[in-house]
Amino acid sequence: MTQQAKLNGEDLYLDDLQVGQRFATGSHVMSESEIKAFAAQFDPQPFHLDDAAAKPSIFRGLAASGWHTAAVTMRLLVESGPRIAGGLIGVHGHITWLQPTRPGDVLTVESEVLEVTPSSAKPDRGHVTMRSSTRNQRDEVVQVMSFKLLATRRHAPGIPDGSKTIDGALRSPPAAVALVDDATTHRSQE
Repeated sequence: MTQQAKLNGEDLYLDDLQVGQRFATGSHVMSESEIKAFAAQFDPQPFHLDDAAAKPSIFRGLAASGWHTAAVTMRLLVESGPRIAGGLIGVHGHITWLQPTRPGDVLTVESEVLEVTPSSAKPDRGHVTMRSSTRNQRDEVVQVMSFKLLATRRHAPGIPDGSKTIDGALRSPPAAVALVDDATTHRSQE
C-alpha cells in the first residue's frame, strides 16, 4: 500500500522512517522541446536531439537523456516526495534505466524505504536507504534509483532538545507524522 507524507510543513527525521514505508510524488510531463533543450545543453547525442536521427538508433525514436529522467526524478522527489529534514543529501546511489522516456510521457516516482540505520559514531544522524521507481503514464518503469541518504535524528542520545541539528535547525520534541494511504490516514509517533 502506498503512503504519501502529508506536505503540511513537517519534516521527516530518521526516527520517523520505517522499512517498508512508501511515498508517491506528483507528476511531470516530458515535452519534446524540453527533451531537446536538456540534451542540447547536457547530453548532445543525435537520438536526444533530432527525430530523424533517432529513428534508426537503438531507441527507434526520440528519447530523453537518462540524465534528464534522473533530473526530473530528483525534482519530483524534492517537490512532492518524502520531506526529509535537512534535505535529500545523497551519500551513495545507483541508477538503472530500463526503457526510454519519450515526448509526452507523464512521469511519477514511487519510493520505498529499504533500510534505516542510526549512526553509531554520530548520534545526531544516520542513513536511510531508499529505492525510487520512476514510471510513465502506462505504469511502465523507466528508471530505478537506489540511494542512501543522510538523515538527522529528531532525538539523539545525549543531545538535548533545543540544540541544533546538522542542518542548523533547532531540535524539537517528537511530533506526529501523518501518512496517507489509499483509504485510511495513519498517524505514527515515536
